[in-house]
Amino acid sequence: MENSSNTLLVKVAAVVVISITAALVMHVQDPSDTVLGVGYPELWRRTGLAGAPARAATCILAGVLLLTLGWLYRLLFAPLELLRSPDEVGYIAEDGRTRAQAANDVRRRRKTGELPPVYPNGWYRVLDSHMLERGDVKNVTVLGEQVAVFRGLEGKAYVVDAYCPHLGANLAVGGRVVGDCIECPFHGWQFRGEDGKCIRIPYAEKVPEFAKVRCWPSCEINGQILVWFHCDGDEPGWRVPEQREITQGVWVYRGRTEHFINAHIEEIPENAADIAHLAHLHTPGIVSGVDLRYTNSKTWEFVRHDWKVEWKPETEPNKHCSQMLVKHALTVFGRRWPLLDLDVVARQVGPGIVFLLFDHSFLGHGVIMHCVTPVEPLLQCVSHTIFYQSSIPPLVPKFILRAECIQFERDVMIWNNKKYISKPMLVKEDSAIQKHRRWFSQFYSENSPRLRYQHDTMDF
Repeated sequence: MENSSNTLLVKVAAVVVISITAALVMHVQDPSDTVLGVGYPELWRRTGLAGAPARAATCILAGVLLLTLGWLYRLLFAPLELLRSPDEVGYIAEDGRTRAQAANDVRRRRKTGELPPVYPNGWYRVLDSHMLERGDVKNVTVLGEQVAVFRGLEGKAYVVDAYCPHLGANLAVGGRVVGDCIECPFHGWQFRGEDGKCIRIPYAEKVPEFAKVRCWPSCEINGQILVWFHCDGDEPGWRVPEQREITQGVWVYRGRTEHFINAHIEEIPENAADIAHLAHLHTPGIVSGVDLRYTNSKTWEFVRHDWKVEWKPETEPNKHCSQMLVKHALTVFGRRWPLLDLDVVARQVGPGIVFLLFDHSFLGHGVIMHCVTPVEPLLQCVSHTIFYQSSIPPLVPKFILRAECIQFERDVMIWNNKKYISKPMLVKEDSAIQKHRRWFSQFYSENSPRLRYQHDTMDF
């Protein structure tokens, strides 16, 4: 509540400043007018800025002031939202090609290797809660399926198959919310969000018992809407833990990033156990950027990140969880800056959700929720949503999220171009990778869907 009051106060102050500035601009008629009781300088008359030119100059200055105020507000108070397109990160466009052309070439020619099943059993994020208001309907692709995500007028979120079983219209494209139901835009059939059952057909005397749409098991927790997937239709085997600081408003939303990665889902969490890659890929400072051709440039080698990492699976009753313990240190010109030492506990829950918990004596406390959701067999939507201590200036968590984004995009360039190797050539120091693969295998079942190629077109 305190943070909401502070945010409201800032917004009210911004509106007042903008209103006063606009009023002053509207009342400027010539240099004999006054601004806040002070006459315009005599220099304006001598240089010919009296009259219309003066008003034009004042308008330009006021416009610059408003733009500056807007930029400062976004920098200091607004959440950071950085949404990358599938072609924007991880590809090298050369020889006059666009990034989209380079990405398509890589996708078409890259060898995939002998892949595990493409959709593990578990919970997956579909949307952040604030993206779905009461009465809203969203069309989302998840696990190769089109789903309609909607929020009933009483506030509960539901996830159902997008296609109406009547004649196949997409419920999320033109459909509307009626109470706790979604209405088909084609013929007005209404399906209940709780169980998918059709409860009304406007032109029919009776609704058939078999008239229903598939309803996905879902929950809303930690500011996110999640769905449960199991290839055999089994009920959820575990719950996603609640982060009470988020529920109680102690930690507030400070932004999110979103990336699309062309790789198998298992490649992404496996990074937690690949300890050796941190020293090679993530030691260069974030100032050296994300293009791996230049991250080791001598220009920026005075800034270095040091990492100490340990990965381990948890035991019953939390065998679906694992932890990566990270100790980060920053050195500048060879000198360590203890103020920026950071301890992070990355707790993975199932195949698609990771809690990155930050604990710092000066920078405060918070969490980045790292979520991986399969869109298609080899296309993953990865989001990082940060909630942070409300008493800490928003600039701090926004910087942390931006730094995390830079380091993450270095991995994206690897993932988008690599081949999955089912039997990798490992050394003793890579033992955690095999342990991680054994741990991750629990999310596959005998009937878990696998990628099947058509040998004539290579399309899946």
